[in-house]
Amino acid sequence: MAQITIYTTMFCPYCHRAKALLTKKGASFTEIDVGMSNDKRREMEMRANGGHTVPQIFINDKHVGGCDDLHALDAKGLLDPMLAA
Repeated sequence: MAQITIYTTMFCPYCHRAKALLTKKGASFTEIDVGMSNDKRREMEMRANGGHTVPQIFINDKHVGGCDDLHALDAKGLLDPMLAA
């Protein structure tokens, strides 16, 4: 199963949508809340090449983007193979 990291904040509806899709797919993930940690937010921005909005999602250390990007991968049939890798 793929290693998934998702950077979130507590009240972000897009974060909840992304996590719901991953959960529906049966994927486990590591969630890092950047809401109260400037260090974790800087880490996220560096990994996401400057991306500063949440969620920022990584599958097997590959940056896939945010919630809309994750849903677009699913719509194209590309998410399941990534999760299976």
